[in-house]
Amino acid sequence: MAVLACWALAGAASPAGAQDIEPRAYSNAPVGVNFLIAGYAQTRGGLSFDSALPASNPDLTTSSAVVAYVRVLDIAGKSAKFDVVAPVTDLSGSVEFDGEQLRRDISGLADPKFRLSVNFLGAPALSLKEFAGFEQDLIVGASLQVSAPAGQYDGSRIVNLGTNRWSFKPELGVSKALGRLTLEGTAAVTLFTDNDDFYQGKSRSQDPLYSLQAHVIYSFRSGVWGALDANYFAGGRTTVDDELRNDLQQNWRVGATLAFPVNVRNSVKLYGSSGVSARTGNSFDLLGIAWQYRWGGGL
Repeated sequence: MAVLACWALAGAASPAGAQDIEPRAYSNAPVGVNFLIAGYAQTRGGLSFDSALPASNPDLTTSSAVVAYVRVLDIAGKSAKFDVVAPVTDLSGSVEFDGEQLRRDISGLADPKFRLSVNFLGAPALSLKEFAGFEQDLIVGASLQVSAPAGQYDGSRIVNLGTNRWSFKPELGVSKALGRLTLEGTAAVTLFTDNDDFYQGKSRSQDPLYSLQAHVIYSFRSGVWGALDANYFAGGRTTVDDELRNDLQQNWRVGATLAFPVNVRNSVKLYGSSGVSARTGNSFDLLGIAWQYRWGGGL
């Protein structure tokens, strides 16, 4: 039960998009278990939904209520999971565009995200009874996350909650347990479709955005675990009406996560991250809290 209690999703309640920091994204859990996550996150600085926002000196604050659902699956004998995340966000602040300061205050739905991940090495599909004897060694997995253009969007505005385009993020992850210490790393690329209704009727395309994550996680006997996290992403240069913009990204973020069980069905997660350096000035600070409830699979 302590092992199951410390399996808390980190990232399923984060609204940060391409700049997500997600420890324990590739771990094992009993097949058939469901997770309901409700969270709150606040960002200050740049726009977390679109790291290539074509504006300067952003002074934006977002407050997001996030709901997520996760189910653990058995795919060809391998543990897998499907999750969906839907953030509702309040945004306020200003940016500069072509020498003009633009103010924006808006509330509504941001783009929802759907993801399927499979651990194809080191994390077999297990029942709750079988999972009690599971000890992690090396886990290798992969995932595909899709972001749908369902968020609130106004083509006459620079700053929006939605992006009016699809994005696809395939990712490869590795997790190695060393006693109570776990080392994790992921590599991903985010691919974007075009936004044909960008600011004032323009067309906007974006190059792939590449990202790397690293996590050092320590798990206590009580089921509490903490992580130190880092994320680097690069690329993502945009083109607006055939004009290539000078907005190549080379950004670093660092963060920390603390998760602790309340009981076998409930746990709480605290997380935060901050930009260390950002070539395009789109850094932001993030703080969040999430509550997780789990059921099914014999619990």
